[in-house]
Parts: sequence; structure tokens; C-alpha cells
Amino acid sequence: MPASHTLEQKLPAVSCSSGRLVAERPSAAPSKPSYPGQVFADPERPYVEAMQDFVAASTTRAARTDAPSEGEPPSLAARCRAAKRALHQQLLEVRARRRAERERRRRQDAAWRALRCQRRAERLARQQRAVRPHPSPPRPRAQHHWREERAQRHSLLKQRKQEDAQWRAQREQLRRQLGQLPRSSAWIAVLVITDNCTRQCLGVPLFVAGAKVTAEMVVAALRSLLPSELQFLITDRGVHFTAQVFEQLACEEQFIHVVIARHRPESNGIAERFVRTLKEWLADKSWSADQELASLLEQFRSEYNDRPHQGIAIPGLSPNEFAERIWLF
Repeated sequence: MPASHTLEQKLPAVSCSSGRLVAERPSAAPSKPSYPGQVFADPERPYVEAMQDFVAASTTRAARTDAPSEGEPPSLAARCRAAKRALHQQLLEVRARRRAERERRRRQDAAWRALRCQRRAERLARQQRAVRPHPSPPRPRAQHHWREERAQRHSLLKQRKQEDAQWRAQREQLRRQLGQLPRSSAWIAVLVITDNCTRQCLGVPLFVAGAKVTAEMVVAALRSLLPSELQFLITDRGVHFTAQVFEQLACEEQFIHVVIARHRPESNGIAERFVRTLKEWLADKSWSADQELASLLEQFRSEYNDRPHQGIAIPGLSPNEFAERIWLF
């Protein structure tokens, strides 16, 4: 469900069963469809001419799609997404420069180790020559050159410490800016729990995390809502219901988990029909916060369970009444 809703808005078709949010795109006013392939509708038109027009129309359509809309200011969520993308891009650039700097430092360290090995070899050679009866005098130029190399190495290490401190400060600043961005929770996830026998709605818990709801959240809600006499639980193949924590719940509560066929929502038609009824009931309602939506959902659950239902064994009974008389069967 969207986090807010007005009476003029249409509730979009939304699914999160695949582990990612799939929402119906808002449709504009109905108009005649226009697409580049219409240039091939005329069979008498030369193929080369039609193909050239198709390429031109496709290019124009792609440019028009990528162009930002004019006259309408971007929403807060759009501005937050743009700012987040910009900050993430800066973080990626900082990390890329950091990797390049580390590679350059590795080459410098390798050259310094090679120079030290050469210096050590020369020192051993001088020690061996010193044992001879007429040793060669030491070379002051080589000693001075080695002192300069060592001083440059020390200054380079000091410069590296300063660069590391600057890099950490820049990274922390970007992360702080990312954390200060307003978190947009444009969607609220709703879990539908119904009884296939009595058609009772056992609960409609909502999750403010929206598309980022986790399997642990779903399992925590089910633990408090599932009846103790449950034998079978039918779900789709969403990642929340195929996770290991959900399998652990099935073992602890001792019920059989039944998953429906892929791309066959009619396999769980009772729950799908309940979702349709819920959306039709919410179509003329409005809310601006998750607490208001939770209150509406609880009101709907109470009304749904108390109104007559034609899908049960005795038409005219409500799900609550049928649950009380089920012992007659």
C-alpha cells in the first residue's frame, strides 16, 4: 500500500512476492497508442523507407522518454533519490581514486624494497672486501645518495598518513550526508492472512519497511497470528516465504508449507480475491500515516469477518458465524 492516499488517487496494483517491489505505473489519460512500429502498417510502403522512419521514430521516442518532464517540480522522494545517487557516485569516485592510490603505493613500496635489497647486497660486498689486505675506501657519494633516498622515504610515509586522514574525513563526510537524507517510506507492506475454510481474515499486519521488509519481520507477525491447529499454510514463492527462518517456523509450529505454482496466482485464489476486496474497500478511504492505515485495516477486518459471505459452505453466513457452526459438518 502507498504510505498516503487521497480519494482522487487510484490504488495501484503492487506485488512484493518476488522480493522486490513491483508497482503499477500511473497511467495518463486514455489516448490512442502510438509506437514506432506503426510505420509498417502500410503493406505497400517500401521497406527501406519504412525502416528509416522506424529508426527515426525510435530515436525520437527514446530521447523524449529520457528527457525530464517540464513544468512539474520534482517531488521530495525524487529529490532524495537524486541526492542519494549523487552521493553514491561521489563515494564510488573516492573509492576508485583510493584504489588507484593504493596501487601506486604498492609500486612505490616494491621499488623501495628492491632498493633496500640492493643496498644490503652492496653492504655485504663491502664487508667482504674489507677482509682483503688492501680494501677499497668507502664511497661518500653513495652514502649521501642513500641518506637522501631514506629521507625521501620518511617524508613519503608522513605524506601518506596525511592523505589517509583526509581520505577518511572525506568518506565519513559523505556517509554522514547520506545518513542525514530524509528516509522516504513511500510504500507500506501489508501481509494478508486468511482461512481457506471459514474465509476468516486472521490478520492484516503492516510493515513500514515497505519493499525492504525481511523474512524475520514476516515470521514475527505470523507467530502471533497463526492458529495453533494450523495444518497447511499456502503462500507464493516470494523470498520471504522461502527463507530458512520461515522453514524453521514451519518445523516449530508443525505445519506443512504449500507454495503455489509460479505465475499462477489463481492457485491461491481465495487470498487473491481477499486482496481485491480489500483494495476495493480502501479505494474511497484516505490516510496520511501508517497508524491511520493500520486503523483502517483493523476496521476492514472486523467488517469483513462479520458480513455474509457467499463463498462458504452455507451462503448467507459470515466467516465468524461459519467458524462457530463448523462443528455441524
